[in-house]
Amino acid sequence: MSHYRHHVFFCCNQRKPGERVCCNDAGASRVRDYAKKRIKALGLAAPGKTRINQAGCLERCEEGPCIVIYPEAVWYTYVDEDDVDEIIDRHIVGGEVVERLKLKDLAPG
Repeated sequence: MSHYRHHVFFCCNQRKPGERVCCNDAGASRVRDYAKKRIKALGLAAPGKTRINQAGCLERCEEGPCIVIYPEAVWYTYVDEDDVDEIIDRHIVGGEVVERLKLKDLAPG
């Protein structure tokens, strides 16, 4: 068994102005902080449960701000806290992939 049931990585990369688009330009750090507070309020922030982490660039910034949830390796994009609430409620709590926010798989299979 993994140390965490779900390990959620938020791309919070910040590039210099004028470079490629980056997730932090879309508020990724703010939304990550929101997700950490929400997971804690739900009593899910503990070993064996859920960990929210900041990541550097996950190389999918052009698809919108992104997160990846392991061990399922499901990639999502989001617009705001409402989308992250849906991911938490349906994926983390309910075990259901949120298809409308899921990024397309890059690898075959």
